[in-house]
Amino acid sequence: MSGELKQLPRPDTCRILEELLGRAARELFAPAPTDPPAASAPLSADVPPVPPPPPAHPITDDENPAEIVARARQLACGNADEATLAFLASQVDVITERYEQDGPHGLWVQTKSLRSLGHTLLAGQQPPAARRELFRITARAGGLLGYMAVNIGAFPLAEAYCAEALELSRAIGDLDTELWAGGTQSFAAYYAGRYAEADVRAAAALDRAPNHPQAIRLLVNGRARALGKLDDRNQAERAIGQALALSDRYDVVPGLTSCISFLPYGRARTLANALTARVALQDTKHVLRDAEYLDGLVEKSDSAWSRSLVRLDVATALLQQGAPDVEHAMSLGQQAITLAATLPISSVRQRSRDLYERATPWRNLPAVREYGEQLRVWGSLPRSAEAG
Repeated sequence: MSGELKQLPRPDTCRILEELLGRAARELFAPAPTDPPAASAPLSADVPPVPPPPPAHPITDDENPAEIVARARQLACGNADEATLAFLASQVDVITERYEQDGPHGLWVQTKSLRSLGHTLLAGQQPPAARRELFRITARAGGLLGYMAVNIGAFPLAEAYCAEALELSRAIGDLDTELWAGGTQSFAAYYAGRYAEADVRAAAALDRAPNHPQAIRLLVNGRARALGKLDDRNQAERAIGQALALSDRYDVVPGLTSCISFLPYGRARTLANALTARVALQDTKHVLRDAEYLDGLVEKSDSAWSRSLVRLDVATALLQQGAPDVEHAMSLGQQAITLAATLPISSVRQRSRDLYERATPWRNLPAVREYGEQLRVWGSLPRSAEAG
């Protein structure tokens, strides 16, 4: 604006400019000279030369560019590559597929090693996607150990492993594993005889996602069976109906899925659990009718436990009907023990004992005495011998 002003700014403004710029206002607003004065000559005898502006702060960085790139690559790689994660995930599948053939005793060490390796790797570093997958695998390994602990009757241990599975799955928002772990907590409470707690735990998990595929298991294995033991017929039947409706919605497989699988319950698995709930409700006609439908599906499966448990449910129903068929019931009970003898689990043991208790009025009959003796011999075997 030099040369365009008719007069200097106000005196107070001039004083500020002179203080900031170190030059007189008349110099600042004088017309620009054609030839600038020499840098060494002062502009005025009365005004000192303006000091040069301070140099900009220089950028200093003592890091080697190659080290910056190397560190980024290290953070992106971590200690678990894709091949390692794929292998670990495949081990979870192997365990669930082999479980009903090898049982908890045959797979406990392998599953515990998988969980331990997961913990070791998680103590290191991984990029976010790999770390999330490692959390999921480790959560599922812990959950599998929790399920196995129920099958061997180690209920406090089952609770601890399930709590770990819940903690890890929630940390990464893995709802599928979280609901499965909640269902296993309900499963543990049921076989520990805490039926009200089993229902509460299943209901709490259902509240998280009532229409999720895992809700089928929560409804029929968790709520319906517990409600049957609590003699709540209406709520039990409602839970069974909801489970079957979800089975239709997700078009689940018709057969008998593995009891320990993370996949949605197959229809035959759902109906087998409904059978158990209705045995507790003494709905004999319904039990015998559904058992006849299930017979083909169950007998074709490679699950000795399922074949054993369905026989025990049917045997119990035969004793509940108006004209008890004791001979047939005891025959089914003996078949059930024989099927599960080499791979015993707490559910078969419990229902075998329950059947014998229900046969108390006929203890003098040879069929009942034979069944009782077979049950006694089986119960006296060491667990290691049972495991084969």
